[in-house]
Amino acid sequence: MFEKLSSAIKTITTTVNQRTLKEDDITKILTEFELALIECDISPIIVENLVKKVKETVTGTKIDRSIDIELHLIEHLKNVVKQILNEAKSLDFFKVINEKKNSGNLFSIVFLGINGTGKTTTISKIGKLLKDNGFSVVLAAADTHRAGAIEQLTEHAERLSLKVITQSYGADPSAVARDAILYAKSHKIDVVLIDTAGRMQTSKNLMDEMTKIIRVIKPDLKIFVGDALMGSDAVSQAKEFSEYTDFDAAILTKIDADAKGGAALSIISVTGKPIIFLGIGQEYENLIPFDINNFVSVIFEVE
Repeated sequence: MFEKLSSAIKTITTTVNQRTLKEDDITKILTEFELALIECDISPIIVENLVKKVKETVTGTKIDRSIDIELHLIEHLKNVVKQILNEAKSLDFFKVINEKKNSGNLFSIVFLGINGTGKTTTISKIGKLLKDNGFSVVLAAADTHRAGAIEQLTEHAERLSLKVITQSYGADPSAVARDAILYAKSHKIDVVLIDTAGRMQTSKNLMDEMTKIIRVIKPDLKIFVGDALMGSDAVSQAKEFSEYTDFDAAILTKIDADAKGGAALSIISVTGKPIIFLGIGQEYENLIPFDINNFVSVIFEVE
């Protein structure tokens, strides 16, 4: 997934042959690194910040002759990227749900994002994940705009043996979400997962409708679902949704489909919100926790 970035790192390590890294040489080398970062769909603003931090960290470094220059530089680069990723507030998904459950209260999650990101499938994956971990779950089909959306979520619910709350198309999404909350409370359900209409971040009316759902339901978590293949578009969507909804965390889908990975770093940098899961396929089991160390290891894997 990160061939361009790995290639740039290789260029850095093969170009440097001196034991004290001078600013002029680092600047020339980082130009290649910068281009590779942009080609990996990392936001230019983030790239500028990252390159600046790398230069500050590496320039003037004295390297003992017994130390491998390649490993030395890669370690510095890894640390800078980890620093950026760790700036986002962490979120322990199961811990926050368990805390609410142990207090005898319902936990609600609203999922946000535009059409085509795999939001409905992601909700189903989360439903299965929660069910497999001992939580009772109900789904809310609050996307009452997109044709087929209610049927799609209902089909997933049937496959997973989960209850889904629906109304007719054109119904108030807030009413659907509220019905699901009431059902869950009366049936002592642990978690409600609320689907919402995929909307373009530039549509003010639809964004206002989404904020209404949040205002009415007051969810415990607001999760943005972004498509890793959309690159910089996913980043702009995340930024806009963050401004409108102040979402708590993100899930990136389609990581398995040759995504370059830059969207993850950019979304965290732009919004300050953590990525908690990655979608790596269409099956319900194809959802993995986002692990910073693993992510950085993949980025800096140089053959």
